Amino acid sequence: MQATPGDPVTHPPATWIDPATGAVLDPLTLMGRMAAMQVVLLGETHDVAEIHRWQLQVATCLHLLRPDLQLGFEMFPRRVQPILDRWVAGEMGTEDFLVQVEWQRVWGFPPELYLPLFHFCRQQRVKMLALNCERPLVTRIGRDGWEAVPEAEREGMTPAAPATPAHRAHLARLTGRAEAEVTDRFIRAQQVWDRAFACAIHQALEEAPLVVGIIGRGHCEFSHGTPHQLRDLGVTRIGVLLPSEAEAVDPVAMRGIGDALFRLSPPEPPPSRRPVAAKNA
Repeated sequence: MQATPGDPVTHPPATWIDPATGAVLDPLTLMGRMAAMQVVLLGETHDVAEIHRWQLQVATCLHLLRPDLQLGFEMFPRRVQPILDRWVAGEMGTEDFLVQVEWQRVWGFPPELYLPLFHFCRQQRVKMLALNCERPLVTRIGRDGWEAVPEAEREGMTPAAPATPAHRAHLARLTGRAEAEVTDRFIRAQQVWDRAFACAIHQALEEAPLVVGIIGRGHCEFSHGTPHQLRDLGVTRIGVLLPSEAEAVDPVAMRGIGDALFRLSPPEPPPSRRPVAAKNA
């Protein structure tokens, strides 16, 4: 059922909808359409386990249609790519892997959230891609600008395409700031991450027909962030899939957020957000 502009549309559990219309989508048709893309970005909230289960389900569907796909992860800086390769090849155990990629220091979220995705890649021999750069580079470019950093020190990245006014407004909404409070330094820093993911994906497309990106939803909503940087690099077939907990959506507000929204069951709060049970006196 479609709605007139501004009317909320019910989003049934366990269904995909077109966010622009509220129409329920056939999952087989949607997955076929996504499998024809060069890049499919699966946006996440990092500490919600149900979202990572959803990512695994989508990755499994796409892998059945495109067995030579690769999975790219925001969680890993480029320097650990050889370790990811060894993990997928079955050359180390889980604990050793987490130590060698410096999981606690670099990412810090509970590894249990992501391990099913990592084991899927290992079991199916799906190449894992390290999409990120080092945090000091983000700080440096944010502070000094791209031109102040020699090309040899940019970790293989080219300068980011300028942010659009709409992207600036979106970042203001995400951070709860007025647009005037969103500084150029903040924008540049955000774009370093967006550009890092885009450059790594673009490079991988030379050998993979489809790259699935596991990245934060703020980097891919409304065609800003990483999709914007991918288009600047000449990548045109980009899909964005997002999870939603909302019982209803406003097609006017959601238009352009992504290609499809999947309605999750209400996820359990992550450990950091769960109320502490009162002890019996």
